[in-house]
Amino acid sequence: MPISKRCIALPDLLMERTEARPNQRQEEAAGVRHAPKVRRRANRVLRGVAGLLLLAAIWEFAPRLGLVNSYFIPPLSKVLDTWWHLLVTGQLWTHVSISLVRAGVGFSLALAIGIPLGAAIAWYPPVRELVTPVLELFRNTAALALLPVFVLILGIGETSKIAIVTYACVFPILLNTVSGVSSVDQQLLRTARVLGLSPVATFRKVVFPAALPTIFTGIRIAGAAAVLVLLAAEMIGATSGLGFLINYSQNNFLIPQMYAAILTTSLLGLAINYGLVALERRLSRWRV
Repeated sequence: MPISKRCIALPDLLMERTEARPNQRQEEAAGVRHAPKVRRRANRVLRGVAGLLLLAAIWEFAPRLGLVNSYFIPPLSKVLDTWWHLLVTGQLWTHVSISLVRAGVGFSLALAIGIPLGAAIAWYPPVRELVTPVLELFRNTAALALLPVFVLILGIGETSKIAIVTYACVFPILLNTVSGVSSVDQQLLRTARVLGLSPVATFRKVVFPAALPTIFTGIRIAGAAAVLVLLAAEMIGATSGLGFLINYSQNNFLIPQMYAAILTTSLLGLAINYGLVALERRLSRWRV
């Protein structure tokens, strides 16, 4: 074999030896046929729907068959009837909208604080040395443990609830921003310096896009934390919101209403997560 052809074939040979699955050449030789991408996606969706239907069937028939106490775990159909009644009368939307405003404001403040501060900590060593001890101290303090402090200082109104959500959300965003900016490939930074980019342009055009997937991981964690911490805060001191509705229903033995509020919370968390995933994909179209 001529030297040029041998050099060209070498990367293909390395790929054959290092890939965990057969490469395209091996699959063609073996006559492997892949299912269309649409069919594979449809199969995944169908399996997920089947799992949800199985869970719904267990929830519906276990109380009816006497496997669990039907008073404490009512059938799913009864919970859905109560959920629909709350939705039609407007009670559900009243509590959901209040919780969304609180979570949205706290989450937005966490974004405004966490991303710039995390980038500054990772990008500038003096800032990192200054704030790292303080961050380590507060990072290991649970948000709900500080809820009495927030209520004591800020009162029992909206400010304390928004502040506790901000506190719970800022650390996942902050730490993932630090991790993402710190782990940017050094070759990209050297290339930016060779091209004569200023530090600001390097951060804007190279560092931030490269760190965006890691940052979005923290944003998704913070989105879940916003709902969870807010519900706990509303259970302790609130007269409205989903957390209040769950606690009020439990105290007054409105069991189907309690499960309807819990189900609404689960759907809200799913909507937030999938919304953030869609936003990440839209902002990361440049990734191959």
